[in-house]
Amino acid sequence: MNIDTAVVLAAGEGTRLRPLTRNRPKPMLPAGNRPILEHVFDALVDAGIDELVVVVGYKRDRVQDHFGPTYRDVPITYVTQEKQLGSGHALLQAKDAVDGPVLVLNGDRLIDVGTVEAVATRHEETDDPALAVVERQDTSRYGAVEVRDGIISDLVEKPREGEYRLINGGVYAFPESIFDAIEETPRQAGELALTDTLADLIERNHVRGVEVDGMWVDATYPWDLLTVAREVLARGRVVEARRDEGVWIADSARVHNEAVVQPPVVVGADCEVGPDAVVGPDTALGRNVTVGANSVVQYSVVDADTRVDPGSTLLETVTGQDVHLGANTVVPAGPADVQVGTEIFEDQRLGAVIADRARTRGGVTFTPGSLVGPNAHLDTGVTVDGNVAEGAEVTR
Repeated sequence: MNIDTAVVLAAGEGTRLRPLTRNRPKPMLPAGNRPILEHVFDALVDAGIDELVVVVGYKRDRVQDHFGPTYRDVPITYVTQEKQLGSGHALLQAKDAVDGPVLVLNGDRLIDVGTVEAVATRHEETDDPALAVVERQDTSRYGAVEVRDGIISDLVEKPREGEYRLINGGVYAFPESIFDAIEETPRQAGELALTDTLADLIERNHVRGVEVDGMWVDATYPWDLLTVAREVLARGRVVEARRDEGVWIADSARVHNEAVVQPPVVVGADCEVGPDAVVGPDTALGRNVTVGANSVVQYSVVDADTRVDPGSTLLETVTGQDVHLGANTVVPAGPADVQVGTEIFEDQRLGAVIADRARTRGGVTFTPGSLVGPNAHLDTGVTVDGNVAEGAEVTR
């Protein structure tokens, strides 16, 4: 692969993933038990990229503090998008850090090395811009593309359900002239969208569509993190030691002999799983998670430094970091109607989302679909039904 530099767009907030993005950007949310962005970097490094340029913005310290100056011995250059003025504007911030053709990726979607290599190869063969194209039934969620004889003929921003089958996969290979093309693109409502530049290139030149069928997973809403975790575990995209088929447990984790660990499952570094606890299937425990005796955690993502006290049951649950769930906490499984902002999403598979540093005392019960904001405190015996605001104190 001749392209040696990749620009990763990681400046966005991910407002539709609130309350989980209140304290960190979407690319730093967990895919299994590692940040989404780590998986993106893995695909790039495995494809032979020699330099990573990361566009940061919202809560950028969370990205820079986690990764530092290198990832797997590949240097990282950080550039900042001070204001959220569109994806084209974000890429433009990397202009001075790029010399030659470049791969461009969204930092909030899981892709595999084969996708990266296929897009880069198509650009190298043709010198034309190349774009990964993914088959999806729900094209209305992402926007559709039309491809004729390997050439992108149209971008459809708001397709009607069932009319199209292909979407923009968010993996691009561009010549260095992409930066001039972005600068020439008219702004819309003050923003500069990369798709607007692509639309201009499609009209004037050839943009190659590269149909790929490898892993492509996007988390748009909080419950999507459960789907992401299932994909990660199904494909073994973990770094912990493999102990059995579908079971990965870090060497520093302590799992009691009388605990039950059901595959697929990953248990991160410094975790502790108590006696008679049941963890898994389709469950990811981040670093330093404690699951107390007689607790059940299934189909869930439990992020770093979270404590689940004895006798609790968590089903289809996503926690933030440093959450403390008191004894006998109960989160039953969905489906449920979930309110994100002012919008209601019906019949979603979600027990609850419990954001960073939330605390519950004993005997708290959640109705399916509940969202609890950061730093909320729920008193003994409370039943949570719906959304709890950041910092709220809830008593019976």
